[in-house]
Amino acid sequence: MMIESDTKTEYREGKGFIAEVIRTDRRKTADIRVEDGAVSIVVPSTITTEKIDQLLVGKRQWIKEKIALHREMAPVSDKAFVSGESFPYLGRNYRLKVERGNFAPARLMQGRLLVTTPLGSEQPHMVRNALVRWYKRQADQKLQEKVRRAASVVGVEPSTVGIKMFKSRWGSCNPQGKLEFNWQIVLAPNRVVDYVVIHELCHLIRHDHSPEFWREVGRVMPDYQACREWLKVNGGRLKI
Repeated sequence: MMIESDTKTEYREGKGFIAEVIRTDRRKTADIRVEDGAVSIVVPSTITTEKIDQLLVGKRQWIKEKIALHREMAPVSDKAFVSGESFPYLGRNYRLKVERGNFAPARLMQGRLLVTTPLGSEQPHMVRNALVRWYKRQADQKLQEKVRRAASVVGVEPSTVGIKMFKSRWGSCNPQGKLEFNWQIVLAPNRVVDYVVIHELCHLIRHDHSPEFWREVGRVMPDYQACREWLKVNGGRLKI
């Protein structure tokens, strides 16, 4: 069964999981991924939905095992993923509203995070995955915007900007100018996100944490120490 979001992103229902379909002209074969408990399948642009369904059926047991492994290894969450729970985004809290029906991607409507999923034992898992996908989309868009704005102030030009899941860091920068950010940082207040962006951009000037590096950060963001301290104290709670 195909499900489409407001932005025409495709999803396929896989009996117990939802797979996001990512079409690209740069692939000749399919690649199924399970990241942070969420399933995606990267496929050539011209592949048929019937073929996608066949691939997911063929890999269903492997996918379910990967999802189960993630659940075992993931930190215990205090969320039940039911209506009324609160989820932070850039310093504001939004109430979750779960509706019963065919799966639909999470969206922010009238100040609420709305998720539609089938009723059943897998519903909390599907709700969480829908929220993770929503946060990742927001993080990708928001961090790209923040990097564009801050890069000229710092005086650098990164080559690429992306998001991923880091276990113990909020961002990374390599000598080639590639920046990557932990998508979970958007659970923090907006100013803290600005600090992480500026921190990584300043690494394009100094690839260390020397006094010179921190002077660069302070030049652009004089109050960075407060944001740095906030992350030390609260960073462990930035998860869903």
